[in-house]
Amino acid sequence: MRARIGTAVRALALAALAAPALAQAPQRAETPQQAPAPVRFDWFEYTGRDAAFEAPLPPGHYRNPILAGYHPDPSIVRANGRYYLVNSSFTHYPGIPVFESADLVHWKPIGHVIDRPGMVDFDGLRVSRGIFAPTIEYHDGTFYVTTTAVDSGGNFYVTAKDPAGPWSDPVWLPSIGGIDPSLFFDDDGKVYIVNNDAPEGQPRYEGHRAIWMQQLDLAQRKPVGPRRVLLDGGMDPASKPIWIEGPHLYKRDGWYYLVCAEGGTSVNHSQVVARSRDIWGPYRPYAGNPILTQRDLPADRPAPIANAGHADLVEGPDGSGWAVFLASRLYDGKHYNTGRETYLLPVQWKDGWPVVLAHGRAIPQVAPAPSFMRGEATQAPLSGNFTWRDEFDGAALDPAWLHVRVPKTRWADLASAPGKLAIHPLAEGLDTLRNPSFLARRQQHLAFEASTAMELPGDGVAAGLAAFQNERYWYFLGARRRGDGVELFLEKRAGDAPARVVATRSLPARGALALKIAGDGGDYSFAYDAGDGWRWLLRGDDARILSTEVAGGFVGAVIGPYARDERKR
Repeated sequence: MRARIGTAVRALALAALAAPALAQAPQRAETPQQAPAPVRFDWFEYTGRDAAFEAPLPPGHYRNPILAGYHPDPSIVRANGRYYLVNSSFTHYPGIPVFESADLVHWKPIGHVIDRPGMVDFDGLRVSRGIFAPTIEYHDGTFYVTTTAVDSGGNFYVTAKDPAGPWSDPVWLPSIGGIDPSLFFDDDGKVYIVNNDAPEGQPRYEGHRAIWMQQLDLAQRKPVGPRRVLLDGGMDPASKPIWIEGPHLYKRDGWYYLVCAEGGTSVNHSQVVARSRDIWGPYRPYAGNPILTQRDLPADRPAPIANAGHADLVEGPDGSGWAVFLASRLYDGKHYNTGRETYLLPVQWKDGWPVVLAHGRAIPQVAPAPSFMRGEATQAPLSGNFTWRDEFDGAALDPAWLHVRVPKTRWADLASAPGKLAIHPLAEGLDTLRNPSFLARRQQHLAFEASTAMELPGDGVAAGLAAFQNERYWYFLGARRRGDGVELFLEKRAGDAPARVVATRSLPARGALALKIAGDGGDYSFAYDAGDGWRWLLRGDDARILSTEVAGGFVGAVIGPYARDERKR
């Protein structure tokens, strides 16, 4: 089997990796007289408090998920004694996070693949479009990431000598339709691209898809030769399986293994496998499929983990097999605000077939670690409960921060007021299909608190904290000037109707304000500190609107500072 990999640490001192242009003083078309004054944020803090993470880890074990919060569609590769993992990022920017690990458990972020504004453009797209299911490979000293920019260019690949970057400009593959491309480097030097696309002829039912393959000439940077279907519909066409996707090819003991996701990304998600002696097939399904799923478990089980699938396999230095895959932790039986997360489980080879999890078995939240794990019984940085704080005292934005779509101006500024984040407000609301002046950090826990301290905004500006799933489902806990005082408010948007104000309070203008959003499953509460301690503006609001079950799409909720120019509203 080829070596492959993945995760993320709490972002520490990796400032130099995070799009330095976005931390410089802004360059705007407006003159200083026209532009509103920036809003300065002093710090941001996030704390996770999940009950499932409270128990200490026993020696020789690790905790699932290995990347908590919105880290879907993991792909992994082993290279140069390390593991590297990438995730889908959709329209968030920088795009395609890259993580490094020595032991598959303790991960740190080392950069992003999409880190230059000119590489892609997501304006006009809803949040869950854009970058789907990247895969990472390593061959002859070069790393390859292959992915799809949905509704914004199609399939492409990029290359790098160092997975931390820089990555090349996209090499577009316009002749290959569909999504979820991955590369396979065969022993004879040939390279193949495998992906999901519509079947030949008319689909026989909703969700009918096929897995296609074509040879790729890297020297010419284009596909060559015939493009053929390897798998039509899925492993059991008679049962009308839906959404066969996320294909990976592996080679082991003379067999080619085609491993795919099947059943859609919700509760019927699964991982399946077929094999052939010839790379072009025919591929015969494993009689024990699926090799990973949670759909056969009782819906009323405690602390359910669901949606398991979209796996990628990797081999450890001791010859052991491992799989990274996505799954989601549910509350109220079906909701999850934290999106699809990255999990790790061993792969057992049985009679020539890879099996990740026996039928009817729940994904363990604590599991025996790889024999080569480092840091015995230490909590991995991006799993379990932790506190993450940004004092905004670096030279560039921490790599944990995301933008919604690609910024067209440098509105995030760490230089003009050292030790503070200055946001130069844009007029874009959170409902825009462009880029609002909102810095987003993943919600990684079902129970959490996120807080910030800021100077009061100037006239014509609203600023504060936003909790955001997509442009139609969000909260904005903000403040604006009102005469000699300040109006504190909570805006909420839940679907097609315009945002509405659900709580307000008048405060004296004292020059500084702290804000907090606290979540527990589907209940979110909103608080403020105007200098005399924390007080609640609204408690226990129904925040299931931020769950995928309600908001739809493929992302998780994100939280962070936001400022809005309201002078033209």
